[in-house]
Amino acid sequence: MAFNEKLSSQIREALKSHKAVEKKMFGGVAYMVSNKMCMGVNKDDLMVRCTPEQTDDLLREKGVRIFDLSGKPMKGWLLVAAEGYAGKAFDKWVKVAVEGNKSVASKKK
Repeated sequence: MAFNEKLSSQIREALKSHKAVEKKMFGGVAYMVSNKMCMGVNKDDLMVRCTPEQTDDLLREKGVRIFDLSGKPMKGWLLVAAEGYAGKAFDKWVKVAVEGNKSVASKKK
């Protein structure tokens, strides 16, 4: 199934200053920042990295569910439906993803 190209373009633009690299995966597209997956698109959903500690709180937000494409839910990853990233909410998710990505990158050093 194809992924939402408009959403992908939004992410590409939002992560331009972070020098994101685009990669096709999961039947969608992912954006890598500092060689770590930061955000992406799966069908019409926004994939967002967060810190594992944020996962439960963020799951309470509108349109948010755990990232689970293989039967193994992953803390630190969310899928956000269009209702959850519409309008100005998109910018919030970009910030969550970039901060979550920095947190993971700093822990690996």
